[in-house]
Amino acid sequence: MGALTATAVAAGAAGALLLTGPFGTATASETPVGNGTEGAPTALDPAPNAVPQHALTGYWHNFDNGSVIQRLGDVQDAYDIIAVSFADATATPGEIEFNLDPVLGYSSEQEFKDEVAAKQAAGKSVIISVGGEVGNVTVNDPASATAFAESTLALMDEYGFDGVDIDLEHGINAQYLTEAMDAIHAEVGDGLVYTMAPQTIDMQNTGTEYFQLALNTQEYLTVVNMQYYNSGSMLGCDGQVYSSGTVDFLTALACIQLENGLDASQVGIGVPASPDAAGSGYVDPGVVTDALDCLTQGTNCGSFTPDRTYPELRGAMTWSTNWDEHAGNSWSDVVGPHVRGLS
Repeated sequence: MGALTATAVAAGAAGALLLTGPFGTATASETPVGNGTEGAPTALDPAPNAVPQHALTGYWHNFDNGSVIQRLGDVQDAYDIIAVSFADATATPGEIEFNLDPVLGYSSEQEFKDEVAAKQAAGKSVIISVGGEVGNVTVNDPASATAFAESTLALMDEYGFDGVDIDLEHGINAQYLTEAMDAIHAEVGDGLVYTMAPQTIDMQNTGTEYFQLALNTQEYLTVVNMQYYNSGSMLGCDGQVYSSGTVDFLTALACIQLENGLDASQVGIGVPASPDAAGSGYVDPGVVTDALDCLTQGTNCGSFTPDRTYPELRGAMTWSTNWDEHAGNSWSDVVGPHVRGLS
C-alpha cells in the first residue's frame, strides 16, 4: 500500500495463470460472507454491524504523509469499512501493537476509541490493518501464528476494532496465517470483518500464498480488495496481457479470483484515490464505475468482456480516505453512490 510498493511484471507470471471454468452460476445470496450477520454475538463483538452487500472500503492514515491529517471521526460517510493503517510489529515474531500517532492531535487514546465507537454506531466497520508498504509482520510458525492471533484479539478488545485487514507486502506463509485467522475467527465468530489487500502478482493463480490464504479462510473472509496499482502489466483470466490503468486491467484480473473459487461477494476492486496516492495505476473514478458495471451487469466493458456477470461483487476499495479528501473527495463522491446503486 502506498506509492513505493514493488512493481510486478507479467513476465513473472507468464505460464503460471491457472484457468478454470466457472464455479457454478453467480446467484445472489441473502447474507454476505463474513459480514457480521451470522452467529451469536461475542464479548469482543457484542453488536456487530453487517457489512453491506455492496461496500466501499477506505484506508485511513495513522500518520502524516503530506496528504491530509484526518481524524478517524472525519472519515467520509461513503466508507463502509475503514481500515486503520497500520498496526506495528513488536520484537516478538507475529505480534502486533497499535501506536496512535501524536501528529493526529488526539488528547488521549480514549478520544480515538470514542471515535471508533461513533463510527460503529453510524453503521461502519472499523478494522486494524497489518502491513503496508514498509510494515512487515512475520507469521511463519506455530508460535508466531499464536502471537498474531492473541495480539490481534487484544487490539480488537482494547480499541473495539471489528476485525483485521491483511496487507502484508513482503511475502506471507498461508499455512500459519490460516492458523492465526482460524483462531481469531473461532474467538470472535462470524461477526469478524476480515479483509485482504494483496498485490496483483499475489493473485495471478491459486498456487500463490495469498490466494491459498483466501481459499483456506473463505468460510469467513469478507472481501479481497486486490491492489490494482503499483503494478506492471499482468495476465487476465483469458490468458491475455493487460496494462494497468485501464478498465480491462480491473475486469480481466478480477475475473481470475471470480473464476477460481472466491465468491463474488468476496471480491473488490482496489485503486488509488488520486494520482498522488500511488506510483502508478491511478484511474479516473469513472473507469472504476465502468469496471463495476462490466463485472456486475456486462455493460461499459472495454475489450475484455467476462463470460458471465457477477451481480454480488462486493464493491471497491481505495488508498486512501486521506488522499480522497486531499483530492476534494472526487473518488468517494463518484464511486460511493455507484457502489450503493449496485444493489
